[in-house]
Amino acid sequence: MFSEIAQYFRTEALPHIWCPGCGIGTVTAAFVRAIKNLQLDQNKVVVVSGIGCSSRMTGYLDFNTLHTTHGRALAFATGLKLARPELDVFVVMGDGDSSAIGGNHLIHAARRNIDITALVINNSIYGMTGGQCSPLTPHDKRATTSPYGNLDRPFDLLDLARAAGATYGARATAYHNQLLTKLLVNAYNNPGFSIVEAISQCPVSYGRRNKFKTPADMVLWQKEHAVTRGELGGEDFLIGDIFKAQAPEFVAGYGKLRERLRGGSADG
Repeated sequence: MFSEIAQYFRTEALPHIWCPGCGIGTVTAAFVRAIKNLQLDQNKVVVVSGIGCSSRMTGYLDFNTLHTTHGRALAFATGLKLARPELDVFVVMGDGDSSAIGGNHLIHAARRNIDITALVINNSIYGMTGGQCSPLTPHDKRATTSPYGNLDRPFDLLDLARAAGATYGARATAYHNQLLTKLLVNAYNNPGFSIVEAISQCPVSYGRRNKFKTPADMVLWQKEHAVTRGELGGEDFLIGDIFKAQAPEFVAGYGKLRERLRGGSADG
Protein backbone atom coordinates (compact mmCIF):
# COMPACT_ATOMS: atom_id res chain seq x y z
CA MET A 1 0.00 0.00 0.00
CA PHE A 2 1.12 3.55 -0.74
CA SER A 3 0.67 4.57 2.89
CA GLU A 4 3.61 2.32 3.81
CA ILE A 5 6.02 4.34 1.67
CA ALA A 6 4.28 7.74 1.53
CA GLN A 7 6.92 9.32 3.80
CA TYR A 8 9.46 8.96 0.99
CA PHE A 9 7.40 11.01 -1.49
CA ARG A 10 6.75 14.70 -2.03
CA THR A 11 3.04 14.08 -2.03
CA GLU A 12 2.28 17.68 -2.93
CA ALA A 13 3.91 16.99 -6.34
CA LEU A 14 1.50 14.16 -7.11
CA PRO A 15 -0.21 13.01 -9.28
CA HIS A 16 2.72 12.10 -11.53
CA ILE A 17 3.03 12.83 -15.24
CA TRP A 18 3.66 9.27 -16.45
CA CYS A 19 1.25 7.86 -19.00
CA PRO A 20 -1.45 5.36 -17.97
CA GLY A 21 0.04 1.87 -17.98
CA CYS A 22 3.68 3.08 -17.79
CA GLY A 23 5.89 0.85 -15.66
CA ILE A 24 8.00 3.62 -14.14
CA GLY A 25 5.61 4.11 -11.22
CA THR A 26 5.90 0.42 -10.35
CA VAL A 27 9.69 0.60 -10.57
CA THR A 28 9.68 3.72 -8.39
CA ALA A 29 7.72 1.89 -5.71
CA ALA A 30 10.16 -1.03 -5.83
CA PHE A 31 13.07 1.39 -5.49
CA VAL A 32 11.53 3.17 -2.50
CA ARG A 33 10.72 -0.14 -0.81
CA ALA A 34 14.39 -1.12 -1.14
CA ILE A 35 15.41 2.05 0.70
CA LYS A 36 12.75 1.36 3.33
CA ASN A 37 13.95 -2.24 3.77
CA LEU A 38 17.54 -1.03 4.12
CA GLN A 39 16.39 1.43 6.84
CA LEU A 40 18.56 4.17 5.35
CA ASP A 41 18.57 7.64 6.85
CA GLN A 42 16.27 9.61 4.56
CA ASN A 43 18.40 12.73 5.02
CA LYS A 44 21.53 10.91 3.85
CA VAL A 45 20.03 9.41 0.69
CA VAL A 46 20.76 11.22 -2.58
CA VAL A 47 18.99 10.33 -5.83
CA VAL A 48 20.47 11.78 -9.03
CA SER A 49 18.75 11.65 -12.41
CA GLY A 50 19.32 12.97 -15.90
CA ILE A 51 16.65 13.73 -18.49
CA GLY A 52 13.80 11.53 -19.68
CA CYS A 53 10.63 9.87 -18.43
CA SER A 54 12.39 7.86 -15.72
CA SER A 55 14.45 10.85 -14.63
CA ARG A 56 11.29 12.65 -13.53
CA MET A 57 11.34 10.30 -10.55
CA THR A 58 13.52 12.69 -8.56
CA GLY A 59 10.76 15.30 -8.62
CA TYR A 60 8.49 13.04 -6.59
CA LEU A 61 10.92 11.57 -4.06
CA ASP A 62 11.54 13.20 -0.69
CA PHE A 63 15.28 12.65 -0.50
CA ASN A 64 18.16 14.90 -1.44
CA THR A 65 17.64 14.91 -5.21
CA LEU A 66 19.42 16.26 -8.28
CA HIS A 67 17.67 16.49 -11.66
CA THR A 68 20.65 17.05 -13.94
CA THR A 69 21.44 17.36 -17.65
CA HIS A 70 20.90 14.64 -20.23
CA GLY A 71 23.38 11.78 -19.86
CA ARG A 72 25.37 13.43 -17.08
CA ALA A 73 23.73 11.98 -13.97
CA LEU A 74 26.68 9.70 -13.21
CA ALA A 75 29.14 12.58 -13.59
CA PHE A 76 27.22 14.64 -11.01
CA ALA A 77 26.92 11.60 -8.75
CA THR A 78 30.65 10.86 -8.97
CA GLY A 79 31.55 14.36 -7.83
CA LEU A 80 29.00 14.17 -5.04
CA LYS A 81 30.24 10.80 -3.76
CA LEU A 82 33.84 11.99 -3.75
CA ALA A 83 32.94 15.17 -1.86
CA ARG A 84 30.53 13.51 0.59
CA PRO A 85 31.42 9.80 0.80
CA GLU A 86 29.16 9.29 3.83
CA LEU A 87 26.05 9.82 1.67
CA ASP A 88 24.14 6.97 0.02
CA VAL A 89 24.12 7.87 -3.67
CA PHE A 90 21.66 6.36 -6.16
CA VAL A 91 21.41 7.25 -9.85
CA VAL A 92 18.22 6.76 -11.88
CA MET A 93 18.51 6.74 -15.68
CA GLY A 94 16.60 5.62 -18.73
CA ASP A 95 17.96 3.41 -21.47
CA GLY A 96 18.88 6.33 -23.72
CA ASP A 97 20.13 8.51 -20.87
CA SER A 98 22.47 5.77 -19.63
CA SER A 99 23.70 4.08 -22.79
CA ALA A 100 23.65 6.74 -25.53
CA ILE A 101 24.60 10.29 -24.51
CA GLY A 102 25.53 8.98 -21.06
CA GLY A 103 27.30 5.82 -22.20
CA ASN A 104 30.79 7.21 -21.67
CA HIS A 105 29.99 8.17 -18.08
CA LEU A 106 28.55 4.70 -17.44
CA ILE A 107 31.72 3.05 -18.71
CA HIS A 108 34.00 5.14 -16.52
CA ALA A 109 31.86 4.96 -13.39
CA ALA A 110 32.04 1.18 -13.79
CA ARG A 111 35.80 1.31 -14.51
CA ARG A 112 36.42 3.32 -11.34
CA ASN A 113 34.18 0.96 -9.34
CA ILE A 114 32.86 3.94 -7.40
CA ASP A 115 30.34 3.08 -4.66
CA ILE A 116 27.19 4.23 -6.46
CA THR A 117 24.01 2.26 -7.16
CA ALA A 118 22.66 2.84 -10.67
CA LEU A 119 19.08 1.96 -11.61
CA VAL A 120 18.49 1.90 -15.38
CA ILE A 121 14.82 1.80 -16.37
CA ASN A 122 14.82 0.21 -19.81
CA ASN A 123 11.62 0.78 -21.78
CA SER A 124 13.42 0.21 -25.10
CA ILE A 125 12.76 3.69 -26.50
CA TYR A 126 13.09 7.44 -26.00
CA GLY A 127 9.61 7.82 -24.54
CA MET A 128 9.63 11.52 -23.66
CA THR A 129 11.44 13.12 -26.58
CA GLY A 130 9.80 11.64 -29.66
CA GLY A 131 9.87 7.86 -29.64
CA GLN A 132 13.31 7.38 -31.20
CA CYS A 133 15.40 4.21 -30.97
CA SER A 134 17.79 3.90 -28.06
CA PRO A 135 20.88 1.66 -27.90
CA LEU A 136 18.68 -0.86 -26.05
CA THR A 137 15.84 -0.97 -28.58
CA PRO A 138 15.58 -4.61 -29.72
CA HIS A 139 16.53 -5.49 -33.27
CA ASP A 140 13.70 -5.13 -35.80
CA LYS A 141 11.41 -3.20 -33.43
CA ARG A 142 9.76 0.01 -34.57
CA ALA A 143 10.33 3.57 -33.43
CA THR A 144 10.03 6.99 -35.03
CA THR A 145 13.62 6.65 -36.28
CA SER A 146 13.05 3.07 -37.43
CA PRO A 147 9.53 2.96 -38.91
CA TYR A 148 10.34 -0.26 -40.78
CA GLY A 149 12.26 -1.92 -37.94
CA ASN A 150 15.48 -1.24 -36.06
CA LEU A 151 18.59 -2.43 -37.93
CA ASP A 152 20.98 -1.91 -35.02
CA ARG A 153 21.92 -4.65 -32.58
CA PRO A 154 21.12 -3.56 -29.00
CA PHE A 155 23.61 -3.50 -26.17
CA ASP A 156 23.39 -5.99 -23.37
CA LEU A 157 23.84 -3.25 -20.79
CA LEU A 158 24.98 -5.59 -18.02
CA ASP A 159 27.62 -7.21 -20.25
CA LEU A 160 28.87 -3.72 -21.06
CA ALA A 161 29.02 -2.72 -17.39
CA ARG A 162 30.76 -5.95 -16.37
CA ALA A 163 33.37 -5.56 -19.11
CA ALA A 164 34.00 -1.97 -18.00
CA GLY A 165 34.61 -3.02 -14.38
CA ALA A 166 31.34 -2.87 -12.45
CA THR A 167 31.27 -5.31 -9.54
CA TYR A 168 27.53 -6.04 -9.37
CA GLY A 169 24.87 -6.34 -12.03
CA ALA A 170 21.27 -7.53 -11.89
CA ARG A 171 18.05 -7.39 -13.87
CA ALA A 172 14.34 -7.55 -13.11
CA THR A 173 11.13 -6.20 -14.64
CA ALA A 174 8.15 -4.10 -13.65
CA TYR A 175 6.23 -7.38 -13.41
CA HIS A 176 8.87 -8.87 -11.08
CA ASN A 177 8.75 -5.84 -8.79
CA GLN A 178 9.39 -7.73 -5.54
CA LEU A 179 12.50 -9.25 -7.10
CA LEU A 180 13.53 -5.77 -8.22
CA THR A 181 13.37 -4.53 -4.63
CA LYS A 182 15.54 -7.43 -3.48
CA LEU A 183 18.11 -6.80 -6.23
CA LEU A 184 18.32 -3.10 -5.37
CA VAL A 185 19.05 -4.07 -1.76
CA ASN A 186 21.80 -6.40 -3.00
CA ALA A 187 23.17 -3.63 -5.23
CA TYR A 188 23.35 -1.16 -2.36
CA ASN A 189 25.17 -3.71 -0.19
CA ASN A 190 27.84 -4.23 -2.84
CA PRO A 191 30.93 -2.10 -2.03
CA GLY A 192 31.48 -0.68 -5.50
CA PHE A 193 29.67 0.28 -8.68
CA SER A 194 26.38 -1.58 -8.93
CA ILE A 195 23.89 -1.50 -11.79
CA VAL A 196 20.34 -2.83 -11.85
CA GLU A 197 18.41 -2.90 -15.11
CA ALA A 198 14.62 -2.73 -14.76
CA ILE A 199 12.72 -3.78 -17.90
CA SER A 200 9.66 -1.55 -18.03
CA GLN A 201 6.75 -1.04 -20.41
CA CYS A 202 6.12 2.09 -22.46
CA PRO A 203 2.61 1.56 -23.87
CA VAL A 204 2.48 4.82 -25.82
CA SER A 205 5.78 5.35 -27.65
CA TYR A 206 6.86 1.69 -27.86
CA GLY A 207 3.79 -0.49 -27.34
CA ARG A 208 1.56 1.13 -29.96
CA ARG A 209 4.26 0.84 -32.61
CA ASN A 210 5.09 -2.78 -31.81
CA LYS A 211 1.70 -4.52 -31.78
CA PHE A 212 1.00 -4.48 -28.06
CA LYS A 213 -2.71 -3.76 -27.67
CA THR A 214 -2.68 -2.92 -23.96
CA PRO A 215 -0.20 -2.22 -21.16
CA ALA A 216 -1.25 -5.55 -19.63
CA ASP A 217 -0.02 -7.31 -22.77
CA MET A 218 3.40 -5.74 -22.25
CA VAL A 219 3.53 -6.83 -18.61
CA LEU A 220 2.57 -10.38 -19.61
CA TRP A 221 5.36 -10.28 -22.21
CA GLN A 222 7.81 -9.50 -19.40
CA LYS A 223 6.49 -12.45 -17.40
CA GLU A 224 6.71 -14.86 -20.34
CA HIS A 225 10.18 -13.89 -21.58
CA ALA A 226 12.06 -13.40 -18.30
CA VAL A 227 14.04 -16.50 -17.32
CA THR A 228 16.32 -17.26 -14.39
CA ARG A 229 18.46 -19.98 -15.94
CA GLY A 230 18.93 -22.21 -18.98
CA GLU A 231 18.86 -21.52 -22.69
CA LEU A 232 17.64 -18.18 -23.98
CA GLY A 233 15.44 -18.29 -27.03
CA GLY A 234 13.92 -15.62 -29.19
CA GLU A 235 13.20 -12.54 -27.07
CA ASP A 236 14.06 -14.20 -23.72
CA PHE A 237 16.32 -12.44 -21.22
CA LEU A 238 17.86 -13.31 -17.86
CA ILE A 239 16.64 -11.84 -14.59
CA GLY A 240 18.11 -12.03 -11.11
CA ASP A 241 21.69 -11.57 -9.96
CA ILE A 242 23.68 -11.58 -13.21
CA PHE A 243 27.23 -11.01 -11.96
CA LYS A 244 29.22 -10.14 -8.85
CA ALA A 245 32.94 -9.51 -8.55
CA GLN A 246 35.50 -7.87 -6.27
CA ALA A 247 37.72 -4.90 -7.06
CA PRO A 248 39.15 -1.91 -5.19
CA GLU A 249 36.53 0.79 -4.59
CA PHE A 250 37.40 4.23 -5.90
CA VAL A 251 36.30 6.49 -3.02
CA ALA A 252 38.18 4.38 -0.47
CA GLY A 253 41.31 4.55 -2.61
CA TYR A 254 40.90 8.30 -3.00
CA GLY A 255 40.59 8.70 0.76
CA LYS A 256 43.78 6.72 1.38
CA LEU A 257 45.64 8.85 -1.16
CA ARG A 258 44.51 12.03 0.61
CA GLU A 259 45.70 10.67 3.94
CA ARG A 260 49.11 9.79 2.50
CA LEU A 261 49.47 13.27 1.07
CA ARG A 262 48.43 14.89 4.32
CA GLY A 263 51.18 12.86 6.01
CA GLY A 264 53.73 14.23 3.56
CA SER A 265 54.18 10.99 1.59
CA ALA A 266 53.41 11.00 -2.13
CA ASP A 267 54.88 7.56 -2.80
CA GLY A 268 53.12 5.64 -0.02
